[in-house]
Amino acid sequence: MLNIALILSVAGGAIVASALVFFCCFPMLGILQQENYGGKAFIKWYFKKNNMLPRRIELFTLSLVLLVTLFDLCFSFAGTVYANLISALPFIGMCALYLFSGQKYALKVPVKRTGRLMRLGVCGYLLTAAVFFGVCIGGAAIAIAADLHAISLLRFVPVCLLPLIMPFVFVAANFIMKGYELPRNRRFLRKAKKALSASACVKVGITGSCGKTSVKQMAAAILGEKMRAFATPSSYNTPIGIARTVNEHGLDCDVFLAEMGAKHTGDIAELCDLVQPAFGVVTAVLPQHLETFGSVQAIAAEKGVLASRAQKCVIGKSAAEAGIRAEGALVWGEHFAAEEVVCTCEGTQFLLRLPDGSVGVKTALLGRHAAEDIALAAALCHLLGMSKEEIASGIAAIQPIPHRLQKIEGNGLHILDDSYNSNIQGAQNAVETLRLFPGKKAVITPGLVELGVLEGEANEALGASLVGLDAVILVGETLVLSVRKGYLEAGGEEEKLHLASTLEKATELLSQTLTAGDSVLFLNDLPDVYL
Repeated sequence: MLNIALILSVAGGAIVASALVFFCCFPMLGILQQENYGGKAFIKWYFKKNNMLPRRIELFTLSLVLLVTLFDLCFSFAGTVYANLISALPFIGMCALYLFSGQKYALKVPVKRTGRLMRLGVCGYLLTAAVFFGVCIGGAAIAIAADLHAISLLRFVPVCLLPLIMPFVFVAANFIMKGYELPRNRRFLRKAKKALSASACVKVGITGSCGKTSVKQMAAAILGEKMRAFATPSSYNTPIGIARTVNEHGLDCDVFLAEMGAKHTGDIAELCDLVQPAFGVVTAVLPQHLETFGSVQAIAAEKGVLASRAQKCVIGKSAAEAGIRAEGALVWGEHFAAEEVVCTCEGTQFLLRLPDGSVGVKTALLGRHAAEDIALAAALCHLLGMSKEEIASGIAAIQPIPHRLQKIEGNGLHILDDSYNSNIQGAQNAVETLRLFPGKKAVITPGLVELGVLEGEANEALGASLVGLDAVILVGETLVLSVRKGYLEAGGEEEKLHLASTLEKATELLSQTLTAGDSVLFLNDLPDVYL
């Protein structure tokens, strides 16, 4: 029968075993974080077609079951207790091997060790330990009740199956923690909303399928010629991200620029309720996040909420083509545009057309889309009272934006860091820009994501656009097959095509391909949450 000594020994084993499996699966929490702690979105990602993580977990689990069973049987002559203790060695060894084998998931956006993530991690571990203890004590009880040597010998083998349920354990922990997190977040949001309502600064919302961060930072730079502008940092574009910005930094500015992201219907309305923007910019409507919205029409409707809520709005080219309109809005092609665009490996120059006239401008930013984003920012600044001369002066002060086709000179190479690019048009512009650079040219990419039913087609088109480059290095296991197919069907040379499972291996291949004076494009970073 069960006794205190047995229960304590089982509890100790469960604590150690659950800790090992928990840390093997810890990167799942990073993915859950990137899915904005949405349990359904995480499970949908986990069972996404061609996602290799479930296959790895299944192989890991099978290895544990086979090795623990084998050791139990091989050492059964020593007695059940000793055989069970010895079989713990391969369990620990396999977990250590998995943990340090390089099969970690280097996320595109590194895990942010926030208070919420740490609290979720503690809850997740405690839940994992409880499940492990329950399985262990249940196995011990069954073995004692059945009084069969085989059951007693293999009583802890079911523990080896538990990595398979870890995604559901984390989702359960996330659900439990929402009882604490949601009220806390509501208080946090109320504080920020109160500060925004009380501030006399002009509030601006910026949304779109792409270019939000770039336009926001460009507008802040241009506005700096005449007024104090403050923008949400990095890609803070959720209610919590904006609230954190407001609560931690205050609103000591003339203009507050808030980036507004959306993955689901209703997201923009929630952000507008928080920020209460008087001005808005809708940069673009593209099939980004098609997976969650279902159609381009739904994306346009969601982005159009900002245009309808703001008093004045700037509407980009593809947004206008998607039918977004608003009274008194400045619309691409009708009221402003970037014309006569000339792209070089040193920068971009174009004729900026605004309602009060045209002016020639130059920027160190690369790519055709840089001119379009600058024109959007300039149109906003025009609405905010700046002249075309002041705007041109501000454009000259714009610095390259990290990870947005940013040119870096390193190890003798011309490096184009476009690691935040994940849309079809931006990828085409980046490849077009790469071709302007000297020497041999290489691209490293995992493909494009979040395009729903268009994902295969878009990645095949991306592959076709890479034909003619000196090296094409595809990283990951999920999307690269479509890129490879498009590349080869368009006439790409197979000897110039390389596959790598990680960024580290990709850079090793790169060092064997390029020399000083050559150029490389990092497109959409490697690997990302969709590996």
